[in-house]
Amino acid sequence: MIIKPKASWFDLNLHDLWRYRDLLFMFVRRDFVSAYKQTILGPLWYLIQPLLTTIMFIVVFDKVAEIPTDGAPPALFYLSGLVIWNYFAACLNKTSVTFTANASIFGKVYFPRLIMPLSNVVSALIGFGIQLALLFVLLVYFQVFLEVPFYFNGYLALMPLLLLLVAALGLGFGIIISSLTTKYRDLALLVGFGTQLLMFATPVIYPLSFFEGKYKTFMLANPLTPIIELFRYSILGVGDFNMTYLTYSICFTLMALAIGVLIFNKIEKSFMDVI
Repeated sequence: MIIKPKASWFDLNLHDLWRYRDLLFMFVRRDFVSAYKQTILGPLWYLIQPLLTTIMFIVVFDKVAEIPTDGAPPALFYLSGLVIWNYFAACLNKTSVTFTANASIFGKVYFPRLIMPLSNVVSALIGFGIQLALLFVLLVYFQVFLEVPFYFNGYLALMPLLLLLVAALGLGFGIIISSLTTKYRDLALLVGFGTQLLMFATPVIYPLSFFEGKYKTFMLANPLTPIIELFRYSILGVGDFNMTYLTYSICFTLMALAIGVLIFNKIEKSFMDVI
């Protein structure tokens, strides 16, 4: 093995990610086990958190504020938005502290540094899968006991694409932030607060049809908006879906991911000296 210094921003060595794939799955297992090892309810928190949040949204935004849900049952409407949003938030929050949270590991042994943020994205899939199963259980309950029909359509086949877009967007923004926090630590304090604010600029608790004019344009500038709208449309049959909006999300996501990987690649060779 010949170890050489990186000569340029584009010297990515992405083939190393495949060579170290066993390490990727070890990190995924570590993240899952360490997160719930000494808890009472363990992985049940994956179910409790979205259920309690959905109930709060029903009380505040449906009963009190009376914000419409495009005719969909409020519980299904809010939960369908939370499933996608929680996955994005998990990817972003975990990835944004990659360097600072794992400095002790990075300083001891070599491995492709990009493995660490990738493991965060993969481990967050576990929570997404559990919450998606909960959503489908509620769909069956509403159909059997409340006679609310399913609205599955051909767009459901695009769910893997939507999931990939959310993962790539969270990864891209996360590694940009993690690269900056090596020098500016206070940026990490803004991530959690900023993520909460971003949720209100995303159609999680209200439909896109609730907005008109310049406000709708502002909402569509958020690349997560078309993804959540299409996800709802594929399952509930409600939402303002347009292929142009989805194309914008794809282009924005690819650009954010490319910029993030390049910055990450540039920073990783010297971040230990900064930290």
